[in-house]
Amino acid sequence: MLDKITQLEEKRALALLGGGEDKVKQQHDKGKLTARERIDLLVDEGSFREIDSYVRHRVKDFGLDKQSFPGDGVITGFARINGKEIAIFSQDFTVFGGSLSETNANKICKIMDAAMKLGIPVVGINDSGGARIQEGVLSLGGYADIFLRNTLASGVIPQISVILGPCAGGAVYSPAITDFIFMVKNSSYMFVTGPSVVKTVTHEDVTFEELGGAETHTTKSGVAHVIGENEISTLLSVRKMMSFLPQNNRDTAEDNDFDASKLTLIPKLDSLIPDNSNKPYDMKEVISCIVDDSQFFEIQNNYAENIIVGFARVGGMSVGIVANQPAVLAGVLDINASTKAARFVRFCDAFNIPLLVLEDVPGFLPGTEQEWNGIIRHGAKLLYAFCEATVPKVTVITRKAYGGAYDVMSSKHIRGDFNFAFPGAEIAVMGPKGAVEIIFKKEIAAAADREAETTKKTDEYIEKFANPYIAAEHGFIDDVIKPSETKMRVVEALNILKTKVDKNPRKKHGNIPL
Repeated sequence: MLDKITQLEEKRALALLGGGEDKVKQQHDKGKLTARERIDLLVDEGSFREIDSYVRHRVKDFGLDKQSFPGDGVITGFARINGKEIAIFSQDFTVFGGSLSETNANKICKIMDAAMKLGIPVVGINDSGGARIQEGVLSLGGYADIFLRNTLASGVIPQISVILGPCAGGAVYSPAITDFIFMVKNSSYMFVTGPSVVKTVTHEDVTFEELGGAETHTTKSGVAHVIGENEISTLLSVRKMMSFLPQNNRDTAEDNDFDASKLTLIPKLDSLIPDNSNKPYDMKEVISCIVDDSQFFEIQNNYAENIIVGFARVGGMSVGIVANQPAVLAGVLDINASTKAARFVRFCDAFNIPLLVLEDVPGFLPGTEQEWNGIIRHGAKLLYAFCEATVPKVTVITRKAYGGAYDVMSSKHIRGDFNFAFPGAEIAVMGPKGAVEIIFKKEIAAAADREAETTKKTDEYIEKFANPYIAAEHGFIDDVIKPSETKMRVVEALNILKTKVDKNPRKKHGNIPL
């Protein structure tokens, strides 16, 4: 038996080497960590338990019979993050450039199948040259097997993709289906076709970074959700975000300890919103005042900045925050903002995370570019997402709530549970100036002093309509609150809503306007 134990230890040691010491050195020389080092950084210390470390490829063609490594380019297993069980796979670039083979894909599928049965999140660390060309359709079939599992797991268990190297061709579609994508500056790349193919087909000269780098996907395309300065900070960000998430769609995120008796008024909020409704302010300051310890984990902070989404704790409870940003495009809803917020709302709804909506929206962005590119269809995504959501929904109108955008931003009419408004909130079909120019067009045209008449009528309109009280009279606003009371009222509402039960009509699935 001692001989067999010695043999086992030798095999384990060989598996730990990956592609060998030279390949490991090459990875380190690039400033990158190895697959195992990444796992060790991400998960709780000593919690990782590997499976399938002895798996090897079975292909004999193109000299592969002379190149075989235990693990075959991907490390799979189970671990804990913040004390909670997860399934994890990490592509090993030191073995065939982390390329996907049939057996490599089988390992990933096996861990995903297990995660579904166990009801635990899956974290995938991607660093791969793509499909293993020598295996042909076997590797392509492996990708499709993974895509299917990504799709079946969507909305059942959280799926997180961490891109720490190249991810190209068909490989990009697995992360694209997952819930959140993390990337690293200057070392992560995602694209369907690389710069050389782009040059051949479209004659464009573009670098890897410009085409599919982290900056590109967190500012231009919206493909990625979080960007890190380096691998270490990125992996730590994954840990932080997962502290807000439940294990699966039947679970809820754990509450942190919170002493509600210590809730007090926040005077800063009473003076934060400008008296002039056209003057911008930073909604992130409002968020900072409301959330516990001012800690807000923002998602896609450099993309569609006119809307803010992210996770926080309010009264110890994990919540998803959706907020218009008056400091960018006056907080208007456009195509990118609508799509960004819609997907976030649907994630929160899938995983029982309550939604807090902070609203200051003048409407949808006008113009031919928006209309021709489908603002109607894309704006409807956000409307659909809020209508469909059955989780607790608390809305606070801080200032403007105009037109259809008022309806869309989790209004009472689309099953908002608690809807509050600040005293200075303006809830109307449109802004006072535009409304007056339509309603009193003849009176203004006939006036001797048109400017004075416009001002007079505008003041009358503001006094009568541009306030929260008419909506409150109809029960569309549950209460008009002092800004300083906001956190107290939101915490009370979320606690009341803990026993909420709501459901949608029985159906296979809806047909969201994609």
